[in-house]
Amino acid sequence: MIKVLRAITRWKKNEEPVRGKLRYKRTLAAMLAAVVVFSVAAATPSQGAVPALDTIRVGLFMDVPGKYTLNTATATVTAAAPIQVGLRQPSGVIPLFQSSAAETIRFTLDDYKPKVLESSEFKAALSAAKRVKALGGTALLTSVFKNNGTVYQVLEGSYGTAAEAKAAGDKWQKDATIASLGGQTEITGPLHYEAGSFKTQAEALAAAKSFGNTGVDAFAAVKSTGGAEASYTVIVGAAAEPAGLNAIKSQAEQADNGLPLIAADAAATYMVLRGDHTLTETPDSAQILYSVPQSESKLWLSTTAASGLKLTERYSRSYRGQIELSGVNKKLTVINELPFEQYLYAVVGAEMPASWPAEALKSQAVAARTYALYQGFKFQIAHVVDTTLSQVYGGIGSEKPTTVAAVDATKGEIIMYNGKPIEAVFSSSAGGQAADAVEIWGSEVGYLKTVASPDESSEKGLKRWHRAVLANGTAGYIREDLLEDSGQKNAAGKPQMRVKSDSVQVRPAPQVEEKVSPLATLSKGTLVTVIETVTESNQMSWIRGPYTSDALLALMKGKTSTAVSGPVQTLEVTQKGPSGRPTELKANGQKVEVKTPDSLRGVFGSLPSTLFTIDQTARLTIVGAGEKVSQRPADSGKLMAAGSGQTSELGANMYIMSGDGTVRAATKEPTFRFVGHGYGHGVGLSQYGALGLAGSGYDYKYILKYYYKDVTIEKE
Repeated sequence: MIKVLRAITRWKKNEEPVRGKLRYKRTLAAMLAAVVVFSVAAATPSQGAVPALDTIRVGLFMDVPGKYTLNTATATVTAAAPIQVGLRQPSGVIPLFQSSAAETIRFTLDDYKPKVLESSEFKAALSAAKRVKALGGTALLTSVFKNNGTVYQVLEGSYGTAAEAKAAGDKWQKDATIASLGGQTEITGPLHYEAGSFKTQAEALAAAKSFGNTGVDAFAAVKSTGGAEASYTVIVGAAAEPAGLNAIKSQAEQADNGLPLIAADAAATYMVLRGDHTLTETPDSAQILYSVPQSESKLWLSTTAASGLKLTERYSRSYRGQIELSGVNKKLTVINELPFEQYLYAVVGAEMPASWPAEALKSQAVAARTYALYQGFKFQIAHVVDTTLSQVYGGIGSEKPTTVAAVDATKGEIIMYNGKPIEAVFSSSAGGQAADAVEIWGSEVGYLKTVASPDESSEKGLKRWHRAVLANGTAGYIREDLLEDSGQKNAAGKPQMRVKSDSVQVRPAPQVEEKVSPLATLSKGTLVTVIETVTESNQMSWIRGPYTSDALLALMKGKTSTAVSGPVQTLEVTQKGPSGRPTELKANGQKVEVKTPDSLRGVFGSLPSTLFTIDQTARLTIVGAGEKVSQRPADSGKLMAAGSGQTSELGANMYIMSGDGTVRAATKEPTFRFVGHGYGHGVGLSQYGALGLAGSGYDYKYILKYYYKDVTIEKE
């Protein structure tokens, strides 16, 4: 039964709405007019040279402490045309070898790896490799010639030290399946001996077999000492420590090939060639796994294929330009280097739908170009990375004719402020009001100020969702097409709707979330009471929650400078910035300590933006008999309702109606809903705002000057 309190209650939401639509439209019109005046009368000439960049280095995988970490144990590269692999040096690229067209070539770092299993039985090795993969490891199923036959080795991962590799190996051996297959814990490492010099790979392979017949690991390898050509040699052993390498030498010297063993030259570049069955999963079809040295050597991969170089480990994306492989900070590092303007083709396509108006795409192109230039060599070995930490770069697959045209039409143009490129930050949607930098990152930036933003186009075509109250008092959201008007109203005069089919799910928020369980499942004909109708959560408007006190504490754990003591009874906005975004929150009266206001998004479970209000469902001001005022949840006593000569205690869910007929869902115990607008930090260019302005006939320069205050658009 739904109990409605009227007259005896007063209520208010924790925050006022962000803005009414009429006010929003008036504000936008005024701001647009201001920009027109500025663009005509206030533009100033550049006070400095316009910078340019010929090529850009994009970090795909790398480990730069304090800046960026994304690791991979392997790099698998293919191309429609042959791939040239060379050694990159300041003087140029020294050729090492060339693949066949469409051949898959794979690389891993010559580092420490646990040998999980070694067996002459391919089936056992394959089972062990699959098991390691199922347990979350990176398994390499390789082969080597030993004792007059082929043996299969399962190596795992990529580790910077022998101790790290051993700890990983011990973990795999604790698995019953791997142990039953004959698993072991032996650590391979980057310590080697070298024997001989050969002109062909076949000669090196034959010599490696002769060493292998003594029972040691021996491989053909490509070697370069910096000269004009590379040669082949034999690498004997893959030891993790010197004592192990010495033992290998004593055994390998029993080979009858007459080749002396010498310590591997620290100044040379070796690429060990292992038979690789990881992808083929068959004993008779091996690829080659090349080991990238841990030294400062840089392998340089290039192709003439118009479709570029495809990197399997990065979502099988294909890239223009070249790929550089090296070992930096004991991790395999993968960099894509390509012409700067061609990089932008893919950024614009990844950051903004290619179907959007040309002027919106041009504004994105200029912002992306400026942003990348502003970064400099931010990541030490790369200018940018390919994620939102810089700007999204999806390779050739993100390019479209319209994004290429937008970049070409604005070639060399960047945004300047006081003679320097700006940090042209942008986000998906400002939610109707762009943020001021100070309320996001805590510092003033002259060209990053708040401005009204026409972002509502993200709601176009989306379904509406009804917030409905069930017979048991539970409130949740049901999509509009799953309900129909029943023609009935409840005792409070609110409309009742009928469920149209069976198995209709009631959601906690107006969207389908695979990882969030529905509140209830309703059968056809069920009546529900509708108290609110909203648009499906999107980049412009969204709802998250409701969260119980325990759920909120779990979200906040470890994300604040000072732990919040629970249970959470109140959570309120205590300070706002120029755009209305919360810059300070208090939980139970205690400030939620974060590094910057934008960090509040992450504290509460990755909220889409910081432009939100908080609906504290248990927070009520109740005026009872004799005008006695009670504040909840501070007053945790029983809440009673009196009427028709009867008095009863209210249950977990309550519904409170204001004088104008608006119904608010309340609860006995505290829960918290975040009702917000926008997607991203909201500073600078709003992509949906650019769409709105372009749709109204404004060009890209106008759009950029609207979102970045007092700037000029200049060209090299």
